Amino acid sequence: MNLEKTNRASRAASGFIVGSLIFIVLFVAVRFSSPVPPIDAGRNAIRARALAEMRSTEEKSLTSAGWIDQSRGIVRLPIDAAMQQAAQAWKNPAQARADLISRQENASKPVPVAPAKPSAFE
Repeated sequence: MNLEKTNRASRAASGFIVGSLIFIVLFVAVRFSSPVPPIDAGRNAIRARALAEMRSTEEKSLTSAGWIDQSRGIVRLPIDAAMQQAAQAWKNPAQARADLISRQENASKPVPVAPAKPSAFE
């Protein structure tokens, strides 16, 4: 009876080892037979292009003048020009404060709504 238990245990162990070897061989064969490209392989160029475009837009915004909201009279100025204007304006603090308050009130007014087009049936 002892020999029968030993044979059964050795068969189970050898079956486990053979099954493990088959699994490992199949895993290695599948792993190396179909290489998977990196996830970000095609997106690197897209990201680099988007970053360059964003930086050029930011640089243009910081170094050139332009309208932010023409109906309210809000403009974008280069930093150096804005600092020079502020330094010049604040030589007279009372006038600069009054001007600043009036510009803030003008900028916070509601945007005028364009009149509605009359209906074609009227």
